Amino acid sequence: MGLGACEDLCNQSEDKMMGAVKVIRRSRGKRRQRAVQMKVQKLQRIVPGGDGLQPDNLFAQTANYILHLRLQVYALESVLRLNQT
Repeated sequence: MGLGACEDLCNQSEDKMMGAVKVIRRSRGKRRQRAVQMKVQKLQRIVPGGDGLQPDNLFAQTANYILHLRLQVYALESVLRLNQT
């Protein structure tokens, strides 16, 4: 086996490895994408009015909902303090 044949064999092996790496990366990317989609769907169910919203609008709605909940907590704590005095 000459040097040229060895180089060809190495190049073929390298091409196969790179192909396998691409498949693995694509698989990881799809897995991550599915995980993100599942989290977005959970958030859509939790946030009032979140059903069917695109992620950017869903995140804005979520931020507003968090502020709303914080305001409710503040109001309830204020009522509790008034009743304790």
